[in-house]
Amino acid sequence: MFDLLQEEYPTRFQDIVKVQLEAGLLSNIQPILIQNAFEAYVLDHQRFQGVELEVKVLPILAFCDACKLSFEVVFHRFVCSCGKPSDKVVQGEELRVTQIIFKSKENE
Repeated sequence: MFDLLQEEYPTRFQDIVKVQLEAGLLSNIQPILIQNAFEAYVLDHQRFQGVELEVKVLPILAFCDACKLSFEVVFHRFVCSCGKPSDKVVQGEELRVTQIIFKSKENE
């Protein structure tokens, strides 16, 4: 992750204080494992001490063609409350950086 951030923000890379991620339940990403890997990286790279990682887990949402509504998939049961099955996933497969927060130049 830091390699990607360094490529995208080469001049401000050292000013990162927080990285926010979204991980959908279908992405097979375990937030605790991401956090552990992040903390291990920070321990090996002291210049990143103090950078915070926030992981938001997104539920699985599917779209029902019958009633034209999205519904939350619970226990991998892709059936709308109207009783119709759906395989149209509209949320839950994501793994993305949603926000990067940098040190304010005013506070230095």
